[in-house]
Amino acid sequence: MTRPDVARADVTDAAARAFAETWGVLPEAVGVAPARANLLGEHTDYNDGFVLPTPLGLWTAVAVGRAERDGGIEALACRLGEKKSRAYGELRQGDWLDYVAGCAAALQARGVELPGLRLAIDSQVPIGAGISSSAALEVATLRALRSLLDLPLGDETLARTAQEAERGYAGMPCGIMDQMVCALGTPGEALFLDTRTLGRQLLPLPQGATFAVVHCGVPHKLTDGGYRQRRAECEKAAELLGVRALRDVGVDELNRLDALPEPLRSRARHVVTENERVERAVEDLRSGDVKAFGRRMVESHRSQRDDFRVSIDEIDTLVEAALACGAWGARLTGGGFGGSMVALVATETLDDWWQRVSALVPRAKWLGRADARPAEIEVNR
Repeated sequence: MTRPDVARADVTDAAARAFAETWGVLPEAVGVAPARANLLGEHTDYNDGFVLPTPLGLWTAVAVGRAERDGGIEALACRLGEKKSRAYGELRQGDWLDYVAGCAAALQARGVELPGLRLAIDSQVPIGAGISSSAALEVATLRALRSLLDLPLGDETLARTAQEAERGYAGMPCGIMDQMVCALGTPGEALFLDTRTLGRQLLPLPQGATFAVVHCGVPHKLTDGGYRQRRAECEKAAELLGVRALRDVGVDELNRLDALPEPLRSRARHVVTENERVERAVEDLRSGDVKAFGRRMVESHRSQRDDFRVSIDEIDTLVEAALACGAWGARLTGGGFGGSMVALVATETLDDWWQRVSALVPRAKWLGRADARPAEIEVNR
């Protein structure tokens, strides 16, 4: 087992070492950011709603230095073994460099003059797992550039800039949740975030319980269109209901949804009830009622499966196995269409629980955990 401070140091050192080996000089700055698990509040952020994510002890580090030539970026992705370059002003190309180039473009749009840049990236965050590899890369890149150029960017502004990079350059119409928790989250605590106002609270995760994150074995790719379609459906539902966003419809107004055609009615029902689940789950955390929190996770998964239709058979099977093996709750985490599950498990039974789940679902892969003390990464699972 490797504690998160050690894991963070490992990935930071690896990025710096790769930079030095590639370009023959030490990096001038290194930025780092975590992955995240969303405990509750799926597809509510782009509906101005409430979310409840927490950082995972999986890290992305970006080492950066000025290049000898101005005008663009050279970057090395260590674990992919790929080195790419791009001139400033070039359009996105549908690869990992989009997220780095997007950060540069977002800073330039804010009036920042950039020199030529060299970067080396090392990341423990798997791509396509639904735990925010893109936001971790964006936030780590912007932290490195903030340090390199002494930019007056607070963490909230940094998160907004990261979102601008993903939306404006990489072409993914994401909400703000991932970038906010990667930039402002604290290990061992959940970030209760109002995505309309960006009002937020940090809440300790429950003692004696662990949120375990497990990959179903099928990667997701939100840029394939399902995510865009769900967002468009939500926007249309809000328009037909005459509200700014679905966040403005409460659970006591569910009968208003009867006027909507399908699938808009089902999509809206998920968002409205999911916002309510987040608010109630916050009270569960405050009172320490882990079983009630777990029940809300199960309700959330069913809503994602049946109303929002973003789950897949492999995730459903994994959730069912998690519950059958003793989890208090389990649900799809992330945008869906593949990716990962998060399960709420008694810490003292975690090892036995995982052995049983992995026997039932052999293709499942352990990713990490979040609990009341800074989460450990169990690299041998």
